Amino acid sequence: MPESKAHIISELRKNILQWEGYKPPVTGTRSLVGLGPVEEAFPNGIFPIAAVHELICGSIEQAAAGSGLVTGILSVLLKNGGICVWIGRSRRLFAPALTVFGVEPHKVIFISLTKDKDALWVMEEALKCAGLKAVVCEVGELNFQLSQRLQLAVEQSRVTGFVLRNTAAKMGSTACAARWRIKSLPSADLGGLPGLGFLRWQVELLKVRNGQPGKWVLEWQDGHFVPVEEVLMLSERKVG
Repeated sequence: MPESKAHIISELRKNILQWEGYKPPVTGTRSLVGLGPVEEAFPNGIFPIAAVHELICGSIEQAAAGSGLVTGILSVLLKNGGICVWIGRSRRLFAPALTVFGVEPHKVIFISLTKDKDALWVMEEALKCAGLKAVVCEVGELNFQLSQRLQLAVEQSRVTGFVLRNTAAKMGSTACAARWRIKSLPSADLGGLPGLGFLRWQVELLKVRNGQPGKWVLEWQDGHFVPVEEVLMLSERKVG
């Protein structure tokens, strides 16, 4: 009897995780968006779609870094077609720059709004559209009730949502599946060669539902994310 109860509880946990967007990986695959060790922090070791991700951006630099990481993830989500809606506040995003991450600007619908209330309403309505792959929204504040509405919307449509919170002073509880903080880092030296190195971020997972928070450093190389640990190992091999 105890074994039967344990089995029922285990199955219920698996079902709940799948409803929240944590689907088990397809046999022979582990990564959905190529975040490497970061994805291991999530349940089943895989990045959750059909979920809302909250990125805390306490400065313009952090907002730019967060936008870069999200765009890299979008390049994977839009790889096989689909459209993304990006709701901005200050029109700082330079659309042609998205091509650096392999995202074609014509696949992104840009909407500019100045009030959080309007931006979150548009995001909720967009997240209900199953024809979209993802929705990104830049806001100042996000409370638990509004985040819960967003999460309920994605559970029906299976769309992935990203909220870039441009105010880090008030970090109350939300219903988002994960809370991130992204910081830009200096690129690595190119061995004395002129020019800029690969884009590099410090990726911090502050909160993750049923997962393990942590901190990592990633680079964007040749259209995908690469953990800096692997970059260092490759460099040491070349020197050796």
